Amino acid sequence: MKAIQFDQVGGTEVLKYIDMDCPEPGPGEIQIRHGAIGVNFIDTYQRTGLYPLPLPARLGLEAAGTVVSIGSGVSGFKVGERAGYCTGPVGAYADLNNVPEARAVKLPDSIDDATAAGSMLKGMTAYFLLRRVFDVKTGQTILFHAAAGGVGTIACAWAKHLGATVIGTVGSPEKAALAKAHGCHHTINYTNENFVERVKDITAGEGVPVVYDSVGKTTVPGSLNCLSKRGMLVNFGNASGPADPINLLDLAKKGSLFVTRPTLFDYITNKQELDTAANELFENIENGAIKIEINQRFSLADIAMAHEALETRKTTGATILIP
Repeated sequence: MKAIQFDQVGGTEVLKYIDMDCPEPGPGEIQIRHGAIGVNFIDTYQRTGLYPLPLPARLGLEAAGTVVSIGSGVSGFKVGERAGYCTGPVGAYADLNNVPEARAVKLPDSIDDATAAGSMLKGMTAYFLLRRVFDVKTGQTILFHAAAGGVGTIACAWAKHLGATVIGTVGSPEKAALAKAHGCHHTINYTNENFVERVKDITAGEGVPVVYDSVGKTTVPGSLNCLSKRGMLVNFGNASGPADPINLLDLAKKGSLFVTRPTLFDYITNKQELDTAANELFENIENGAIKIEINQRFSLADIAMAHEALETRKTTGATILIP
C-alpha cells in the first residue's frame, strides 16, 4: 500500500510518500480500505513535534471506507460494511489501516466516505465542545474563533441549531460570508476589528458565558476579556502557537472565570461515548442542521500541499485526501 511516513519532525518536507506492506488485522481489529482521509490540525502538531510521536511515524487519525478484513474476536463489523474512525490509531494517511473495532463507527448509507472523513473528527469535536465541555443552551450568546474553519463551520451551525446566538471571528470578508452561511449571527474580522470591543458591543457590555478558542497564543488574552462573570474559556487548539501561561489570580479579577484545555479523546473514552457522539453528528448532518463543506481535496501524494494550505489558513471548511 501507499502511505505517508516521517523520520524526523519538521516542516512539510519531512513527509515521505512510501510503499509498505499492511499487516493482517490483529485480534479485535478491522482493516479498512480508505475511500477518503481527513486532514486536521492535530496532524500538523504531530508532524512538527508539538504532540510527539515515536519516530519513524505515520500520520493521520481519520478516514472512512470499507471493511476488507477482520481479525479474530471481531463481532461488530463484517467484511463489506462501511466504517469510519477519527481517533486513530495513527496511520490514516494510507490506502489501508488496521483499527480496533472499539474505535470505529458504522457509517449510514446517507453519509458517503468523503463526508464522513471530512466531518468525524471536526464534528465530534464540535459535539464535545458544545454538549459536554460547556452545554450550550437556548438563548445564550457564544463566541467561536476561526468560525469559517473546519470545526468552526460545523460548531457554529450546531450552536445555532441549539438555539444560541453565535458570534464568530474570521480573517476576511469571504470567510465572514462563509461563517454566516453556517450559523453565525455576527461576524468579526479580526484583521481590522477589535474582537473584544465588538463582543462587548454586541452583548451590551455583558460579555459571553463561553469562548471557544482554537487559535491560542494571539487570541487567548482577548478571549478572557470577552467573558461574563463565571464564564468559561475553552482553549482547544494552537493555530497561532501555544497560549502563554495564565496567572490564576487574573481569573478572579476578571470575574471568577474558568479555563479548560480539553481534548476529544478524553470525552470519547469508550465505545458508548464514541457511538453517542457519532450518532448525534450523523443525525444532524442527515436532518440538514449541519452542512459539511469539503472545500479542499488533495491526492495522498500531495500531502505536503495539504498541510501547507492548512497551516497558512488558506483553507475553509474541511480538507480531505483521496488515496
